[in-house]
Amino acid sequence: MAAATSRLRRLSRWWGARPTATRDREFALVFTVLSFAEPLSRVGARFGDLPTHDASMASVLLTLGQTLPLAVRTRWPAVCLAVAGTSFAVHECLGYPAAFGSLGLYIALYSVGAHQERLRRAVPLAATGGYLVFNVALYALGSPDGLTDFLVYYLVLAAMWGLGVLVRGRRAHEAERRRLSAQAAIDAERGRLARELHDVVTHHVTAMVVQAGAAQYLTGSPDRIGEALDAINGTGRRALAELRFLLGVLEATGESAPKERTPLPGRVPDLVEQTRAGGQPIELVEDGEQPDMDIGARLTAYRVVQESLTNAVKYAAGRPTLVRLTHAPDWTDIEVTTAQAADGAPVSAALRHGGPHVSGGRGLTGLRERVEMLGGEFAAGPRPEGGFRVHARIPTEGAA
Repeated sequence: MAAATSRLRRLSRWWGARPTATRDREFALVFTVLSFAEPLSRVGARFGDLPTHDASMASVLLTLGQTLPLAVRTRWPAVCLAVAGTSFAVHECLGYPAAFGSLGLYIALYSVGAHQERLRRAVPLAATGGYLVFNVALYALGSPDGLTDFLVYYLVLAAMWGLGVLVRGRRAHEAERRRLSAQAAIDAERGRLARELHDVVTHHVTAMVVQAGAAQYLTGSPDRIGEALDAINGTGRRALAELRFLLGVLEATGESAPKERTPLPGRVPDLVEQTRAGGQPIELVEDGEQPDMDIGARLTAYRVVQESLTNAVKYAAGRPTLVRLTHAPDWTDIEVTTAQAADGAPVSAALRHGGPHVSGGRGLTGLRERVEMLGGEFAAGPRPEGGFRVHARIPTEGAA
């Protein structure tokens, strides 16, 4: 049973992958062959109950008129219905025996409901008018069927058209769902890249500004000026490398897109060392073994530390900063604390005058969004004893 189901699925995928026009032609061909194959050739719809005449070449041509138009049922559904419907009406009015090909009328009606793009209201109205003419002709030819029979058959035909409309609606709904999903993915990626650009530019440019400012006071120490310039040069190179990668992500599509994000998460010690080289006293404490985090969680952890150190350089330059990483199997805990601002004002006051809370929706606000999107926890605020504290707990596998 499982093997048969698997074969049917493979056959369905193979059939669905073929061009629509090819599928329609092949379907029409198979349907035509079945219409003349015993015993199916004698099974079909009869309407009007007129005296039966023997089959002839005319009946064969009329049967073909009900099957062959199905080859264009998707491309020109109205034409398909017009030819199949006319052939069916003439076939019944001439009293030919029931034929399997008469089912082509039902398929044509379904196709109009499912595939007709233009004149979607006019085609059913025209078909209804044709059905009325057909009924008048049957009545004039002596059909014993009454008004009830005509109405019931009309409802059957209308149901086939309605089924096509239902399928079309579901198909349109699914297409819209896929479009919205794709748009949401694009918007999310744009937001991610915007946050990445903010993090890269803010962190590195801030470090370079602080380092350049410090170098102004080292004119009497050529060796230390050289160290400061080396630090600025290294920071600039790292910023350029990260910006080049992000621009590559923006330009690349499909298989050419990079498989990993940069900077590679997990380099928190390098980040701390880089900031320390710029003159900020930083202590890194790491407890536990780093878990195997997915790329989104690792990158977010990196950005939490990076943004926190950027704010420390901005608003508490020269003040002791502690970065504490605590690892557990299911999460990583990040805590970055700084002393009060370099000018002696509380860090909270510095934040109110241009700190990360007013960074255009980025900064700490962006970090909170990123952490909570992964199902983690985020808090940032002044410490009672002075200074500022950023805390984040990030699940190793994000929200999943």
